[in-house]
Amino acid sequence: MAITFNHTIVAAEDRRRSADFFTELFGLPPAREFGPFLAVELNHGVSLDYAQVAPGEDIRPQHYAFLVSEEEFDAIYGRIRERGLQHWADPHGQHPGEINHHDGGRGVYFQDPAGHYLEIITRPYGSGG
Repeated sequence: MAITFNHTIVAAEDRRRSADFFTELFGLPPAREFGPFLAVELNHGVSLDYAQVAPGEDIRPQHYAFLVSEEEFDAIYGRIRERGLQHWADPHGQHPGEINHHDGGRGVYFQDPAGHYLEIITRPYGSGG
């Protein structure tokens, strides 16, 4: 049997706000209710399932990276800039307001409303360029 990634749970102080942030920024259909989650459908049957944390519960920021086409990068990065979102070319935030060009592609890091680190890249790391 081939192993395929199916879903992950994304903790959020406000699951609706975080799911809407993601779907709007990435140009995806709205999240759908699935039990206690708001599920955002990605390609290949994968979903991000946003879960509401209890008031006062800490959220441990996670990193989620997405491989996107050049056109999708342009659209998403355009929305990042339109919204005035802080973004960086590197995961340590040492190059604010910039993108990177690793492996001949483009990449950028930014945060969602719950503090998770999101990354979009147009070439897989290590693919050359």
